[in-house]
Amino acid sequence: MGMAFVTYLPRTLPLLLGSEVRLPLWLERWLKLVPYAALGALIFPGILTVDPNRPWIGILGGIAAAAAAWKWKNFVIALAAAFLVVYILS
Repeated sequence: MGMAFVTYLPRTLPLLLGSEVRLPLWLERWLKLVPYAALGALIFPGILTVDPNRPWIGILGGIAAAAAAWKWKNFVIALAAAFLVVYILS
């Protein structure tokens, strides 16, 4: 019950108070960037450990994924580009 309360409370308070409280514009912009930073922190270590003996393979796969995502703005194409580069280089 305690764990449920501790988990439920932080998720409920912003919903109850969010409509009344306005954040400063700089804080709203900063908070919009947090998911991208968290995603990068989760993905980057995996890129370096694709092949521990040859980390450049993962780095090139990450570069291919970033380039494909920038050009086509499609997650599936970016993922396929990364897989293809890593597969070919491995």
